[in-house]
Amino acid sequence: MASTPQTPQKALPGSYIQTPVYQSQALGQRGQGQVAQTGTQKPDVEEIPPIARAARAVNETLSEAARYPDLDSYIGQGISSEYEVTTSSAWAPFQKTKMYTIPDRIFEQYNRAQVSTIMGLLADFNHAWVAIDNALYLWDYTHPSPDLVSFEDASHTITAVRLVVPRAGVFVPSIIRLLVVATTADIMLVGMSAQTAAHGGKTVALYSLKMSTPVKGLDVDVIEGSDATGRIFFSGRASDDVYEFTYQQAEKWFANRCAKVNHTAKGYSTFTPGLLFGQKTQQEVVVQMVMDDSRRLLYTLSSRSTIRTFFMRSNTALDPVISKPLGQTLSNIGHITSQTDLLSPSIRIVSISAIAAQEASKTNLVASTSTGCRIFMSATSAYGSSPSSSSAPTSMQVQHVKFPPAGNSSPQLNQNSQSSQSTQYANTSAMNTSSRALVPTRTAVRYAPGYFFTFVVKDQQTGTDFLFISGPDTGRIAQPQEQQPPVKYPELALWLNLGSRAEDVGLASGEFSASSSPVGFANELAVQFDNPTSEIAVLTNTGVHVLRRRRLVDIFAAALRVGGGAEGIEGEVNKFVRRYGRGEVASTALAVACGQAFDVTTDSRLARISDPEVLDLARKCFIEYGGKPFFNENSRLDRSKPAIDSVQLSPRHEGVARYISRLLRSVWKAPILTEHLTPAGGFMVASAVHMSKLQDISQDLTKLKDFVNANRSFIEGLAGPEALGDIRTKNDEIALLGEHRALHALVVLIDRAIEGIAFVLVLFDEKIEETILSLANENRQQVRNLTYEGLCTTELGKALAKDLVKAIVNRNILSGSNVETVAEALRRRCGSFCSADDVVIFKAQEYVKRGAEAGADSDVCRDYLNESLRLFKQVAASMSMEQLDWAIGQYVPLQFYAGAIQLCLVKARESDRANRALAWIQEGRPQGDKRAEAFQARRRCYDLVHQVIKSIEQTRTQSPDIVDGNLTLSGKRREEAADEVDTADDEVFQTDLYDWYLENNRADQLLEVESAYVITYLERRSSDDVAHADLLWKYYIQNERHQDAAGVQLALGKSNFMLSLDKRIEYLGLAKTNASTTRPGIARSIRTEVLREVSDLLDVANIQSDLLQRLRGDSRITADRRPAVIEELDGSILPLSVLFNTYCEPAYYFDLCILIYEAADHRVASDIKATWQNLLERVHQEAEERGDQGPQPYEMIAETIRSLGNKLQLSETMFPVSELLPMLKRYAQHFQPNGGPETWPLDVFLDLQVPFETIYASLENMFYNDEPPFQGRNRRLVGNDIVYLAQVWFQDSIRGSGSPFSGEDNAFAVSQMLHMVTQLGLDERRLEECQNLRMRIENMLR
Repeated sequence: MASTPQTPQKALPGSYIQTPVYQSQALGQRGQGQVAQTGTQKPDVEEIPPIARAARAVNETLSEAARYPDLDSYIGQGISSEYEVTTSSAWAPFQKTKMYTIPDRIFEQYNRAQVSTIMGLLADFNHAWVAIDNALYLWDYTHPSPDLVSFEDASHTITAVRLVVPRAGVFVPSIIRLLVVATTADIMLVGMSAQTAAHGGKTVALYSLKMSTPVKGLDVDVIEGSDATGRIFFSGRASDDVYEFTYQQAEKWFANRCAKVNHTAKGYSTFTPGLLFGQKTQQEVVVQMVMDDSRRLLYTLSSRSTIRTFFMRSNTALDPVISKPLGQTLSNIGHITSQTDLLSPSIRIVSISAIAAQEASKTNLVASTSTGCRIFMSATSAYGSSPSSSSAPTSMQVQHVKFPPAGNSSPQLNQNSQSSQSTQYANTSAMNTSSRALVPTRTAVRYAPGYFFTFVVKDQQTGTDFLFISGPDTGRIAQPQEQQPPVKYPELALWLNLGSRAEDVGLASGEFSASSSPVGFANELAVQFDNPTSEIAVLTNTGVHVLRRRRLVDIFAAALRVGGGAEGIEGEVNKFVRRYGRGEVASTALAVACGQAFDVTTDSRLARISDPEVLDLARKCFIEYGGKPFFNENSRLDRSKPAIDSVQLSPRHEGVARYISRLLRSVWKAPILTEHLTPAGGFMVASAVHMSKLQDISQDLTKLKDFVNANRSFIEGLAGPEALGDIRTKNDEIALLGEHRALHALVVLIDRAIEGIAFVLVLFDEKIEETILSLANENRQQVRNLTYEGLCTTELGKALAKDLVKAIVNRNILSGSNVETVAEALRRRCGSFCSADDVVIFKAQEYVKRGAEAGADSDVCRDYLNESLRLFKQVAASMSMEQLDWAIGQYVPLQFYAGAIQLCLVKARESDRANRALAWIQEGRPQGDKRAEAFQARRRCYDLVHQVIKSIEQTRTQSPDIVDGNLTLSGKRREEAADEVDTADDEVFQTDLYDWYLENNRADQLLEVESAYVITYLERRSSDDVAHADLLWKYYIQNERHQDAAGVQLALGKSNFMLSLDKRIEYLGLAKTNASTTRPGIARSIRTEVLREVSDLLDVANIQSDLLQRLRGDSRITADRRPAVIEELDGSILPLSVLFNTYCEPAYYFDLCILIYEAADHRVASDIKATWQNLLERVHQEAEERGDQGPQPYEMIAETIRSLGNKLQLSETMFPVSELLPMLKRYAQHFQPNGGPETWPLDVFLDLQVPFETIYASLENMFYNDEPPFQGRNRRLVGNDIVYLAQVWFQDSIRGSGSPFSGEDNAFAVSQMLHMVTQLGLDERRLEECQNLRMRIENMLR
């Protein structure tokens, strides 16, 4: 076989799945075999327009960003401790933007406190709150002198406050949030509204809703709400029960407006939650609740570190589904890491954080321990699948453990250090699982996509918190892992001394999300210019600290500003290159140079970095570290495409493409407008993207354009002809040309994007509703679907923009407005959408009319038609199908066939400049692919060519090609048309033409075509149609390409087509014949490889055929089962494992089992020996069942041995004579001591022409081994066989002039053995024969 599979050491070759039929790519499987790989487009020889090339680069970059690894993939099963704890402000992953102090009025109220005081944040509203006894106060912590918003209706001491989202439809729309206020006696709802204030913050107002329910004795201190459903859950210090606060708009017959429901407790505890009779141990209570609306789950953490999971099966139910005690958690961890003090039974879980399904499909929860370890957990439902929002999980397992940073990471770091030093703990020789850097952790919280805030109490006396902040190193995660072993979950981290105790932490910005699915969700790099950066507020007893997540562009700019310490700027940039790659560095440097970086000023303001020195350093980094393009002639595999298409572009091009894609990310796939009806029923058109967003993008693109224009002479690839002076080799020249082509395309895209956005802004400056309504219905629908990508990069978008321009102009004409003003504005701001192509089309149509008037046979007509064709081809991209139909309808009656075909092909090519139709065809024409539209657009042009061909065939019957031996004018024109068809280099056209041939029963005409496209076409279509595959190998044979024909026939034999087994064997037989045919230019190794694969597969097919024939006549199969068995076997060639395990072994077809051993190269001697023994027993049993009606049992066994010996070609492994001969001798001794010839076991092997030496060695072993039953007097039975074999061997060896026993050594050994045999007490005849033979041997040896 082509490769030797690994076989298990047991008598079950069920893993023989590694067979040729299983490894190869089946011809009938779409997307395999001859079909190109999905997602790749083969470059055309024809040059792709720059704008299409740039669009492809942007789309590839966006696709790359969308493939950013999901959380499950880069944490994986196991442990990690990779951190880089930085001491440099430049490299800090977070920075403190501002610290807001607590107003004096709060301290005044605090001083009046009598019972208790608690504090918290409403971070998403920039507010903080404090509950002093029974009063609640809110204030805007961003305002220098905020007003206090108070709620003093509570009659008892407030124990907990939580901000939740209300249930839809219960309150008026102005109530956007609810404050759930728990006291010692009741729990109540307080409505909250919010408005944007003049200073940019928000003002809130509180409303008493008169909605409460008693909770006396519960001592509520934990509250959680569901944003999706508006449900409110709570628990208290009295028990670990989970309650729900239900509320509705009005009272009903059987339900109050408010109530509490206990979802966990049973019996009397529901009514007496505070009574614990006889309780000596500390009561377990809930210390934290976390909601996961994406999975409809509620998690609770108890005081004993038990994590419980509840499933919201309906809007009223809450089912407990999982309880995970700390012991179970530690037991799970024990399977993935060795024992460590950080995860001993004495630790506590101090907090839990949910991970939404949008961020990770498997990982559900992160639990933080008191030792600073983070435990990632996954909840699964039945059979290990991830639970959905409609199914409850049934178990929870530990997925990953993140240990703290190394012990020498100190929280006493100087946060104002300007050095570039950092402490890196990644890729150490051993995983650090004993660091106590985060001991003791008081609490921790996690925000997407992985921001961890860990509060560590290093000074127990003062209770001051040190904040350890870490976040994923997005750039390193996005890079391909080249390190061995790869870095798992790398993070950047820093220490922050809060100077006091933290009371609460909250997300002040919107929740992060770069994608709606786990893949791509955490890609911070992709949205760093698109989404606001994340901000987290930390409330302490002295104020509110606002921390901002720093983008890579901010870190890079800060590193340039700091200067890099001893290594300087070069060291910093090299560090970035090592971490993130040159492409990302080029993109980041370009963004800094274009003013995208921000930093916190000395007065705590966030401002753009506009320092000329920093911007100039970024410019130099982009130019000097952008790398070079590369081209190696020797690495070219496809010589049919231009060398320039094989250029490996520089990281600088990658960086520019990334920066452009990140700027355009939010609008690239967005429609330019949306239509909807107003409440009054009027028609309204609005921009799908906010105008301010479009203006920001346009400004950023304009800055990029200015940067490129200002530095063009320094950028390799844009420097112009003078850059060729540095060229040393031809490869360098090709590389530079490829780089120039790619960068120029991006520059074109920048201009087109600026113009496209400007066009949209102009469009909405006009009366857009009237403009849209004036369009034709088809165009109006296309405009609805038009995206910014389509507008800026496609011909359809350009055409629709022109239609909109025409509509604007016509509307202004009808209204009497100044059209020149509008036209001038359009030409100045978006000149690409204003052209004179329509004028050229009208002129070409006029030439056609003049030609028709001049007469079809006149030279003047030809001149007019040729000129019209030239003009039509010049503006073919702008022609509509109606205009093309009209032109072809005029050309055909005038017998301008070649011109008609040329125009159709040009129009088809221009309608699909990116050749998306060809890529769609090459990828197997996938259903639902948008590229099918490009093919249909081209096909409409090709259908016109088919009509021209039919018209030519009709005219041939009316006017002959040759008259009196001369070619007629009509014949000449028909030949010109035939040449246009045959020599067309449009592969899509040729593919469509061949389809048309076959649809019209012209297969013979197809086989006569001499074109490389025929093979490409048949190879592509043969993947899903047997008829095309048959045509392909017939075409190969017709062109004497037997090796290629063999390949097709082999693929047919392995295919998933509905073919019978006999048909497959027929194909394989033909393949073997063709593969055996020699032809100059075909390497012997290739031919041998194909022939070996065909032979191996043919062996398997023959085994399956034998099996099929046996099963057809096997009476043990029921009539109901027989059709299914025959259907499965009389089709695809099955893996040997299926043939063995499913059929041969259960059916006791042991001879076929041995053949399967041979085909699968299964060399386990014990399996082979056992199967042979089973075979002998089975054959003997069948012979006895037949009785006297059949041959003797020993005859059937002998024939079976001979048959298998021939099939196995006496394989030493599968036909072990040393095992088979004793086996047959034992059989003859046991079953037929007096039946059949005495020497029939030896005769079987002699008939098979087994070497005498082999048989003799086996007999010799039997003689010396003295194994039963050949012991004592029975040894003479072996002696008789030795004498018999020696006689036959002697006679055979001396025949002619040969030496006895093929050599003196063998003769001497046989003589000695005969001497020993004479002492066994042989019968007189054998003894005499033995002595005579020995005497003759001795005489010859003298």
